[in-house]
Amino acid sequence: MNAPAHFDTPQTKLTPTPADLTITVRDERFNRDTTPRRWWAGEPFGTAWHNALSATFPRGEAFFIEAVKAHRDGADPQLAAEIRAFVKQEINHTREHIAFNRLAEDHGYDIKAIDRRVEEMLALTKDRPVIVNLAATMALEHYTAMMASEFLANPQHFKHADPEVRAMWEWHAVEEIEHKGVAFDTWNHATKDWSKWRRWKLRNLMMLIVTFNFFRNRWIDTLDLLAQDGITGGRAKLGLLKYLLVSPGVVRRIFPAWIAYFKPGFHPWDHDDRELIGKYEGEFEAALMPAE
Repeated sequence: MNAPAHFDTPQTKLTPTPADLTITVRDERFNRDTTPRRWWAGEPFGTAWHNALSATFPRGEAFFIEAVKAHRDGADPQLAAEIRAFVKQEINHTREHIAFNRLAEDHGYDIKAIDRRVEEMLALTKDRPVIVNLAATMALEHYTAMMASEFLANPQHFKHADPEVRAMWEWHAVEEIEHKGVAFDTWNHATKDWSKWRRWKLRNLMMLIVTFNFFRNRWIDTLDLLAQDGITGGRAKLGLLKYLLVSPGVVRRIFPAWIAYFKPGFHPWDHDDRELIGKYEGEFEAALMPAE
C-alpha cells in the first residue's frame, strides 16, 4: 500500500475555502476478501441503497474528475493544489468502489445493470457545454459532502454494518468532506466573468435537475436490487421510504444542508465540519506521509 500524502493548500485565501485546509490522499484498500450479503446489519434496505450508490461511483467519479480538470487552466495556486488532491482522492475512491461492487456481484447482485444505466446517462453529457457538466458535478459533490457529514456525525448509520464495509464508507466520507469545496471553487474560477445572477441561476437550476435525477434513479436502482433479494411491491417501497426518511433517515437529515445550497453567496465551507475528520483520522495514521 502506498502511503497517502498531505496537500496543504497555499495560505493566500482567495476563496471561502479555509486557508489552512489540508487535503490528505489516503491510499487505503478494503473489501478484498468477503463480506456478508446483507452487510448493513443484515438489513436489506440499507444494503440495497448503498450498493446502488456504490454502483454509480466508478463512472460518476471519472465524470467529476474530467469536469473539474476541464476548467483548471489559469487556476490560482490554492485551487491548483486542491484540484490535484481532488483528482488523486477520486481515483482511489473509484478503485475501492470497483472492488466493493465486485463483491456485491459475487453475492449475486446485478450491479452491472446500474453501471450500464449510468454509462447511458453520461453519454448524453458528451455534447453539452463543459460548464454545464461542472455545474452538475458541483451539485453532486454537494450531495456526497452532505451524506458524508451525516454519516460521520451520526454513527448509527453504520453502527451494525460489517466492519470492513463501514471502514470503507467512513474513509470515503472523510475525503469527501476534505475536498467538498473543490468543484465549487473551480466553478467560481470558471465563471469569474459572469454576473452573480447568471451564476446563481445556473447553479441552482442544475441542483434541481440533479436532485430529480439522483433520487429517481437511485430509487429505481435500489428497488431493482431489493427485487433481486425477493423484496418487491409495497414492502420494498415502504421499507425504503422508512430507511431514507425515518430511521436512520439520511434524506431527512440532509435536507437543511440541501436548502442552504440555494442561498445567494453560498459556499460549501460556510459550514466547517472538519472536526468530523478528526474523529476518524486515528484509523488512518499509519497510512500518512509527508507532502510530496
